Amino acid sequence: MTDLQVRKMNFAFDEYDVPFLWNPENPAFSSMANVVSFLAIGFEKMIVNMILQAKPLITDPAVAEEADAFMRQEGQHSTAHRQHVKGLIRNYPGLQETLDEVIDAFDKLTRDTPLEYRLAYTADLEATFTPVFKLMLDNDSALFRPGDDRVASLFLWHFVEEVEHRSSALIIFDSVVGSDVYRMRMAPSVFKHVLDVIKLASASFNKHVPLEERKVDALAMFARYRRMQTLRKWVPGLRPTNDGPMPRAFDDLPRREQLTALTGIVRSQLPGHNPAHEKLPALAGEWFERYDAGYDVQRWYTAAPVTS
Repeated sequence: MTDLQVRKMNFAFDEYDVPFLWNPENPAFSSMANVVSFLAIGFEKMIVNMILQAKPLITDPAVAEEADAFMRQEGQHSTAHRQHVKGLIRNYPGLQETLDEVIDAFDKLTRDTPLEYRLAYTADLEATFTPVFKLMLDNDSALFRPGDDRVASLFLWHFVEEVEHRSSALIIFDSVVGSDVYRMRMAPSVFKHVLDVIKLASASFNKHVPLEERKVDALAMFARYRRMQTLRKWVPGLRPTNDGPMPRAFDDLPRREQLTALTGIVRSQLPGHNPAHEKLPALAGEWFERYDAGYDVQRWYTAAPVTS
């Protein structure tokens, strides 16, 4: 039997305004996390359609059960992120255009690429999540605690469940396709697509959210973009766009931890990689313990303690 649990959450995004700058102490991370919400909706829609298409090809009952639980968890993530994004769109109606473009980018993959490519896409991308999210969860006091508790709790829940089902996408890929060579060959196009969609959403944030409310250039996470902006200052006839300061979300995190995460991302794409062996963030274990004890994980930092 699969160990995955399907947990339904309600972060009450309709109760009061959802700020774009949900962590005022780190505007760059606020923007980056908001991008994740938009991408989650399109990506997880693709995953659900992919699993439904792959199910008839899965012959191992254990893999079929894993695929079903994986799909249901991702469906819950999509639902919660839709509520977050709906709250952002209430304040910035132009972000509906952002959402439509992001969903279309993933719908196009569903229409135009074979099933084995989308299985590889999901396995490749999901394999990177544990090292990346470990970096974030290990530094939650800087990245999440200072922010709106609803938004912070949404991302904590999503990220710990990504850690929980860290092996699922690869298990499904291996059952249906089973070729490390194919997965590695597809990786460059997979990550190009991911980065293209992130750029699309970030540029749209610059377009639809006033600088005084986002505080940073949402494209600043891209090193090439930062270099081009610097170059524009020095080339006659060119001017940098006036979209704000360009700090990076992880500027204040320990450099060693950032390098460890980068090493983990590279390792995740190698043949024979097994996500089950990844070193896990301590916060994930704490989150599951609190959930099982009845703690209100929908208000991770502000909920009252559980009393016996």
